[in-house]
Amino acid sequence: MKFKVINPATEEVTEHEAFSKAEITFIAQYSKDAFNYWKETPLTDRITIIKKLGEVLLRNKETYAKLASTEMGKPIKAAIAEIEKCAWTADVYVDNVKQWLKEEHVEADGIKHLVSFEPLGVVLAIMPWNFPFWQAFRCAIPALLAGNTIILKHSNQVPLCALAIEDAFRESGCPENVFRTILADHASTEELAASDIITAISLTGSTEAGSKIAEIAGKNIKKVVLELGGSDPFIVLEDADIIATVKHAATGRTANTGQSCISAKRFIVHEKIADEFAQKFAEEIQKVIVGDPMNEHTQMGPLVNQGAIDKVESQVNDAIQRGAKVLCGGARLKQPGFFYPPTVLANVPKNARVLREEVFAPIAPIIKFKTDDEAVAIANELEFGLGASIWTINLEHAESLAKKIVCGAVFINAIVKSDPRMPFGGAKKSGIGRELSHYGLKEFVNVKSINVYEHK
Repeated sequence: MKFKVINPATEEVTEHEAFSKAEITFIAQYSKDAFNYWKETPLTDRITIIKKLGEVLLRNKETYAKLASTEMGKPIKAAIAEIEKCAWTADVYVDNVKQWLKEEHVEADGIKHLVSFEPLGVVLAIMPWNFPFWQAFRCAIPALLAGNTIILKHSNQVPLCALAIEDAFRESGCPENVFRTILADHASTEELAASDIITAISLTGSTEAGSKIAEIAGKNIKKVVLELGGSDPFIVLEDADIIATVKHAATGRTANTGQSCISAKRFIVHEKIADEFAQKFAEEIQKVIVGDPMNEHTQMGPLVNQGAIDKVESQVNDAIQRGAKVLCGGARLKQPGFFYPPTVLANVPKNARVLREEVFAPIAPIIKFKTDDEAVAIANELEFGLGASIWTINLEHAESLAKKIVCGAVFINAIVKSDPRMPFGGAKKSGIGRELSHYGLKEFVNVKSINVYEHK
């Protein structure tokens, strides 16, 4: 079966061949066989390979970045930064994994009580197109260091990125079949996910995709980690520095062309400063340079495909029909490619789709609030709970509000981001489980207790 990939900046079409079911079956069995020796490979040897992986990534970062820019439209400077972040993550785990996987000693009623962390088996990593390298590596690096093997089923929007990731592991000295990539359709992926060879699944994607994979994992009793959709609130309190905050707001909404689960997506602003904030925000966001992702000066590229354009047009038109005011943007750019400008909407009613759905585009609806309790209620009212940010000079007050927001991460006076030293994941329908830090490392291990008693 062949599938098409459309360059979102030029609309140029390329074709790629999906793997057959027989090929996928063979790869799965090879991965299972590889697990039998990889789990016995000393941790020091695994660390050496991941350290080399970081070097491979940095050496090839321009090549990898161009693949991402071509296949999903990421601006080249951002694509290079993504590869550098993957290399940094390798370094963080290399420096910390021995301590993070160290056996724990517990005082109980016997002679000795240990907690050990042992690998589960073959992990199926189902990853999206929007961060084609970062999403895959942040899952694979800790899982491999823990002793698991990986099969990457990447988005068919980024097949060359997917194959390049396998090549990077091979170049770093990773043994054959410890990390494999497959190009597959949904039916083949679901069949693989349900097979006895797969012992755990990590999925980053939509809430709908997560629900489907969770159903398969539950039916077949498999460990699953899900990082799903988000509609992150960006809460601006009355005492915030408006000039500084709108700069971060523009960055938070336009990074990766707004195609990020942790983008700032709902701007909840105190009523006393909301109008001024909206005006200055619109002025600031229009400074963002939109254009050819291969141009190093470009800050925002195209949306990923025609479907993304169609959806955002529908969401914005719905808001306008319900009375929202367009402060800037609001219509597709008239040029080749799937370009949509940064758009700020004021007077957005609560029932508008841009406030009820996840918006994967640079659309910024502004909502006014009167009290802190109202701001928290607005932040919490959706099914999503991934990240949130709060902007204020009163840090102690912000921390108290942060504890009331139901989500996986709150950032005070900073946009939401991921960091390999901190756990990453969501609450509610934004996902289950965690990635990154020692919490992510331990998602795909068997936490085994060993209890020793005197023989009497």
